[in-house]
Amino acid sequence: MFKLATKFLGWTAMNPQPVDRFMLWVDAVGGFLVCLGDEVTLGQPVAYDEVDVPILGDISRRHARIRRDGEGYLIEAIRDVRVDGRPIDKVGPLGNGSRIVLGDNVQMVLRHPHALSGTVRLDFESHHRTQPTADAVLLMGDSLVLGPEPNNHVVCRDWLQDVILFRDDDGLRLHAAGPFEIDGVKQKDRGVLTWNSRVEGDGFSFSLEGMSRG
Repeated sequence: MFKLATKFLGWTAMNPQPVDRFMLWVDAVGGFLVCLGDEVTLGQPVAYDEVDVPILGDISRRHARIRRDGEGYLIEAIRDVRVDGRPIDKVGPLGNGSRIVLGDNVQMVLRHPHALSGTVRLDFESHHRTQPTADAVLLMGDSLVLGPEPNNHVVCRDWLQDVILFRDDDGLRLHAAGPFEIDGVKQKDRGVLTWNSRVEGDGFSFSLEGMSRG
């Protein structure tokens, strides 16, 4: 399920800039930090040592790592980490609904909303936020589903259909039923995205903003 994640971080013909994250700005819904790597580091935003998920909170500059392990996820404690109230000494498993606490009070919940996708979602339960501010963090596996269904990774209640972002060897592609536009170019059913694409369709619209580390 996750075999494309590593190769996806480099240069491709359609996406000539290497990125490991992007912001997904969904109109009238919110902004979401999408991480593409098999391993992501959580910590404070520090200019000279950027982390994958920069959190504005009382934690270390590199506090924990979350990585894919087969069909699941693990968390590695670099500093104080608790999962479901239990301290993590070195590495511990994460499941759907796992409650993660970094330090004294940075609280998040990991959710695996869509059974047909390996993508998981991190939602803050405390007042803390990422930099740039995101409504949630998405650790993208093979696909990312946006739309009106409650089990989608990004729930867009007013949309008329699901829209799927998925990986292939060329980078990131989009599937939506019927016509839509990517960067002003008309498409039907499928299209190729770049790291800074604008997508508009019948009842849905969103933008991507590519990010790189360092």
